[in-house]
Amino acid sequence: MHKDLLLTVLSKVVYRPHPEVGFKSLQIDPKAIDGDEANICISGGCLIDITGNVSIGEWCMIGAGTQIWTHDHYHKGRKPLLLLQKELGVKVQDKIIGKDVWLHSCIVLSQVTVIPDGVVVGAGSVLTKIPGEYEVWAGSPAVKIGER
Repeated sequence: MHKDLLLTVLSKVVYRPHPEVGFKSLQIDPKAIDGDEANICISGGCLIDITGNVSIGEWCMIGAGTQIWTHDHYHKGRKPLLLLQKELGVKVQDKIIGKDVWLHSCIVLSQVTVIPDGVVVGAGSVLTKIPGEYEVWAGSPAVKIGER
């Protein structure tokens, strides 16, 4: 992917859902960009929430429809959720996505803080647990279905 195209895509997919909470940053491994070329692919149809920090390693593919969430809401008692958000804010979790990861049209929820090197998450999956290196996960909720 050409670096300029990557920057254009990132300007459209980086999401700041709670400006009152603030936002952090998206960091891409410097080894992922060599001159004008990038060795990562981020689809324009994905969403990357930067309420928390997100770090992406080299050789990653993030497919259309993938949603990476770095925050969650408090769900305590019978108070209205919006009132809880006003009082407590939101829970924030940073994300570290290793190298050579393929997130194929999936959802990565805030409970998952690290996606190790080589992980593949299948289309339509909802990742709620941290996989091991070079594991293949699929389903809703996602479970390990193999290794690479």
